[in-house]
Amino acid sequence: MDRLEEIFEEIKADPQNEAYTKRGIEPLYSAHRAAKICIVGQAPGIRAEVSRLFWNDPSGDRLRDWLGIDRTTFYQSDKLSILPLDFYFPGKGKSGDLPPRKGFAEKWHEPLLKEMPHIELFVLVGSYAMKYYLNLKSSTKTTEIIRDYEAYLPHYFPLVHPSPRNNIWLAKNPWFEPEVLPALKKRVAELMKD
Repeated sequence: MDRLEEIFEEIKADPQNEAYTKRGIEPLYSAHRAAKICIVGQAPGIRAEVSRLFWNDPSGDRLRDWLGIDRTTFYQSDKLSILPLDFYFPGKGKSGDLPPRKGFAEKWHEPLLKEMPHIELFVLVGSYAMKYYLNLKSSTKTTEIIRDYEAYLPHYFPLVHPSPRNNIWLAKNPWFEPEVLPALKKRVAELMKD
């Protein structure tokens, strides 16, 4: 068993995840030793948990479009890893899914990233991922982070969550698609062809 497989088993055995493991639910993420790009999101939704496929919804379709990657490449390329801040569906809240559990990413991202030494770009999807990886205050506005995306390059690329719930944000920020997405697609294409 290699180290990535060992970590997967350790995550399942962690008491924090015991309730999921007892129900036969495995952690949902993707880690490849050859990965150049790591997509960091919030946590799997209920649809992902049931289908065992992350980003398997309209948000995923939009994200793949933003990245300039087709569905097959997204799920099968070893140049792409997916590490949400929590590898399990955290449950439903009053206005959508609950946030990722505290302490989860702190515990599991570092050992996994040690096994992926070639990552050059973290695509940070949504405010939780941005604030965690960029060490920003919780009061920092998502729009400000994304408008200033060039300040975080070449290692980090912050994105608004591609959920249909953010259609209002996209309508209020018409600069996002023509100004930000071409830069994202270009960077992703460069790393995917190496």
